[in-house]
Amino acid sequence: MRASLLALAIGAFGIGTTEFVIVGLLPEVADDLSVSIPSAGMLVTGYALGVVVGAPLMTAAGARLPRKTMLVVLMAVFIAGNLLCALAGDYTALMGGRLIAALTHGAFFGIGSVVAADLVAPDRRASAIALMFTGLTLANVLGVPLGTFLGQEFGWRSTFWAVTGIGIVGLLGLIALVPAQPAPERGALRGELAVFRKPQVWLALTTTVLGFGGVFASFTYLAPMMTELAGFSDGAVAWLLVLFGVGLCVGNVLGGRAADRALMPSLYLILGGLCLVLVIFTFTSRAAVPAAITLAAFGAIGFATVPPLQARVMQQAAGAPALASAANIAAFNLGNALGAWLGGLAVAHGLGWTSPTWIGAGLAAAGLGTAALSGRLDRRGHGSRKSGESLGPHPHPHPHPQPGAELPTAPLTNAPGAGHGTRSIVEQKSR
Repeated sequence: MRASLLALAIGAFGIGTTEFVIVGLLPEVADDLSVSIPSAGMLVTGYALGVVVGAPLMTAAGARLPRKTMLVVLMAVFIAGNLLCALAGDYTALMGGRLIAALTHGAFFGIGSVVAADLVAPDRRASAIALMFTGLTLANVLGVPLGTFLGQEFGWRSTFWAVTGIGIVGLLGLIALVPAQPAPERGALRGELAVFRKPQVWLALTTTVLGFGGVFASFTYLAPMMTELAGFSDGAVAWLLVLFGVGLCVGNVLGGRAADRALMPSLYLILGGLCLVLVIFTFTSRAAVPAAITLAAFGAIGFATVPPLQARVMQQAAGAPALASAANIAAFNLGNALGAWLGGLAVAHGLGWTSPTWIGAGLAAAGLGTAALSGRLDRRGHGSRKSGESLGPHPHPHPHPQPGAELPTAPLTNAPGAGHGTRSIVEQKSR
């Protein structure tokens, strides 16, 4: 079973790398394709919008296919998208490749989390999902910095050739190591749509868009900010991304523990802290050492938002295992797109390299406002659950939480893609 989970983790590593590695290569891409850095930043926005569209669309399209078959199809499409990026001769072709790869993002992690859970005994599901998500963590800590280094040394296309190779390894692993999986039960899609009638679900999704949009407004333009303002060399960007990745790993753990103890108070505190760190970053970004220290703090507080944002959506969307999680992926990536677009707009209008970070602080503050409104509705008795209610142990999170898992057991009710009310195959067999 560990070999099967390793195949899923390799796919996760490839997808996570291709999503974020473009951030460290914006100057190289802009120079080679003769576009501005804000225009190159739209490659982040384009990918995010592709996930927004692809997460629910591909999840619904594959609802009747056996899960292993759908995973193989998704990985093949992912390879095609990155191959197009590697071969791109102009900006339009590169954007097209990014969009194709993005379509697979949400559905792969949603279906993959279901498969990972069904490969093990019921009491080991959280560990199985965490093992798969290890690929995502390693993508941020290792894949993105190494991909940035590779692109800077041998040209940005070399990075996409490398990711294409990772995708091929992941595809072969899925074919050879993952056992056959049945198609999901029919008739569930209509019932899942009903949860979107709840105002609290939309408030939770809006908080995700704004809160994580604040992270990406600044993160997208990290490379030029650190080189143009803080004085780092282009070669140092890869190591700065390692530092940022270490921060996000710490933030994921701390954010999850905090959310388990008190969900809404943690969400208020983390979003407020994100706003504060981004304001500080606008001042410390002009000197190398303070900038590096603040960058690590930014990574930690930025990705500490993920567990409580994911938990809040799942808390309010009980009964919608697939589409609610897919919608949450869409919300995270819509936030990515919004933040990257607004940051690029500010730079394009001559407001300077710190302007995206100011915009990020504003988006984080707006997210705090919607969270406060949602919490107020909870206190008035309109929430589906009390804001402090425990959702069970926190599984391994990720900046873009995953859709589609149908995992009804209590320990996984706040897992990315956790389901509510559909017995898994493992449970049925254990009877």
